[in-house]
Amino acid sequence: MMVEKRKKKPTEIPSSSLADIAFLLLIFFLVTTTIDVDKGIGLVLPPKGETKEVSKKNIISLLVNAEGKVMLGDQVVDIPMIKSIIRRKLAENDKLIVSVKTDANTKYRYYIQVLDQLKQANATRISIAEPEQ
Repeated sequence: MMVEKRKKKPTEIPSSSLADIAFLLLIFFLVTTTIDVDKGIGLVLPPKGETKEVSKKNIISLLVNAEGKVMLGDQVVDIPMIKSIIRRKLAENDKLIVSVKTDANTKYRYYIQVLDQLKQANATRISIAEPEQ
């Protein structure tokens, strides 16, 4: 008696379901992914026409000139130093308002760097003055 030789079927990887799996993974990642959105600095503007008297001891002026030099109060400081100085002043006076004023030719990046430093110092009371002409 002879043993019949079995014919071997060629092996195949089923590729028809691969597209379905890829599609399901794509949908899964689209649905579960969260996108970080930088909220920036939250500003609450006062109603139009409202004025409020503020004591001068609660205001510190911060001037930024066109070259990016910063004058905080009556001293010239570098932009990275603003955070530590404002933190110290906020510890002394929690009602401190930082009045930021720029020159009309101040580059936007200096302005944003200053606002970032104020944000990192947890300064919540920021007054933005109109640039000097």
